[in-house]
Amino acid sequence: MASIATSPIRQRYEQIADHLVEEIAAGRLLPGERLPGERELAQRLNVGRASVREALGYLQVQELVLTRPASGSYVAEDALARLGRNDGDGRRGPIPDAGPAAVLEARAITEPSVAHVAATAAPHPREGLSRLIDVMHASMDPGDAEQRRRWSDADRMFHREIAVLGGNPVLVAMADQIARTMDEPLWRRLRDESLTVPGRTELFLAEHRLIAASILEGDADAARTHVCQHIHRARRYMALEDNQEPT
Repeated sequence: MASIATSPIRQRYEQIADHLVEEIAAGRLLPGERLPGERELAQRLNVGRASVREALGYLQVQELVLTRPASGSYVAEDALARLGRNDGDGRRGPIPDAGPAAVLEARAITEPSVAHVAATAAPHPREGLSRLIDVMHASMDPGDAEQRRRWSDADRMFHREIAVLGGNPVLVAMADQIARTMDEPLWRRLRDESLTVPGRTELFLAEHRLIAASILEGDADAARTHVCQHIHRARRYMALEDNQEPT
């Protein structure tokens, strides 16, 4: 496999996914064939492992690649048939505009400042953030798909509510866009994998409580700090922090 050329427009994981699709379409990766591991793919393509992980996650969502526990990732048996169902403009299946790594990067840049703004705004009603925390508290079983869905919805709306409390309609519009992206299939898959690790829902809930308390108490510096810590932890737990070249 050749290394992936960088592009100022397309994200790296998109380029990796497209490259693997081309390998499948050309018959260089056969249906049922086991893919190289993440480390090997990263070395072959001269990219970071997190980008490879994200690309494989996207192809799994599209059912072009299957993952077998303790075995690895495989080209789906019906991958060629699925690739034949393109969208009519020659592209082999849609690649989304924003992947989870890009979303978390954007959140790391914007949300700490949004929380700072919210904490310094006029006194806030407590009902919104408190109600969403209550929903998360009642949805602590990551093994239950419906509870994971309720948790996810409350999590997305919690961060949107912070923008609402700041009173800036532009920041609310940005939060709306991020919330929509956090409901896309690839994000949900990576989030679900992260939440199934014991103890993580409790830890995330505690972080949400700290964020809410600092905003409602008007402690802008603490609000910024707690949001930074929360997003940094999410990046680590979703294994999307490695954006460097393989070593």
